[in-house]
Amino acid sequence: MVTYGKGLRALAAASAAAVAVALWLVFFYAPIDADQGFVQKIFYLHVPIAIVALCGFVAAGVMAIGHLRSGDRSWDVRSYVAIHLSIILGVGVLVTGAIWAKASWGHWWVWDEPTLVSFLIVFLLYCTYPPLRFSIEDSERQARYASVFAITAGAFVPLNFLAVRLAEAYTHPRVLSATGGQMPGSMRLTFLVSLFAMALLFTTLWKLELTAKNLARELRDLRRSAERAGGGERAPAPAAPDTPTGGAAVAATAAPPPGS
Repeated sequence: MVTYGKGLRALAAASAAAVAVALWLVFFYAPIDADQGFVQKIFYLHVPIAIVALCGFVAAGVMAIGHLRSGDRSWDVRSYVAIHLSIILGVGVLVTGAIWAKASWGHWWVWDEPTLVSFLIVFLLYCTYPPLRFSIEDSERQARYASVFAITAGAFVPLNFLAVRLAEAYTHPRVLSATGGQMPGSMRLTFLVSLFAMALLFTTLWKLELTAKNLARELRDLRRSAERAGGGERAPAPAAPDTPTGGAAVAATAAPPPGS
């Protein structure tokens, strides 16, 4: 039996501490950017969320490979939860990106900016995953098709990232350069701590949702077992009079035997 809740409390405490340290660094340690001003601090939230979301999509594809190779449904559940959380983080990426774009460019959205548009494409691609998955009633086919989707889309994510990096036109306000960034040491430390805190928070939420789903499944199995055990031990009771079968049974019991 897979146990997802093991170490969850310690992981949650570590996540809370990491997030608290990251917030302190963002607002009290990292300097204000000379060009963009205070609004640049949204970078420490926007970029880590985007990186973790994209890594979550790729990790879901790797987990889906595990499901197709082993046939173990637990890998499918892990993949599903990773995609579910990454979609939620994707909403945060688009919201914080729009705020940053408004402050930097004066517009909420710029369609000729490859970074924004490419992430939107990835986000919309994965938004088709839940309706595709739950449109299939058979559980085996559902898990198999969902795994194929996760693998295909997961392979698209790094290819899309490379295509954006190779694009010639860069209008996105970049704090990190292609060589690792030209940030001062304090800004770099704040970014790395924020990235670590976001990754830790994602892992905590992933384990928490897996634990909840696992407990719900175990409870459902216990109820079914109890219903089967109860039905096998007790003799079938007569149907209630207000049901069609119950009414027929009562009528048959009340009717006098033929020839009486």
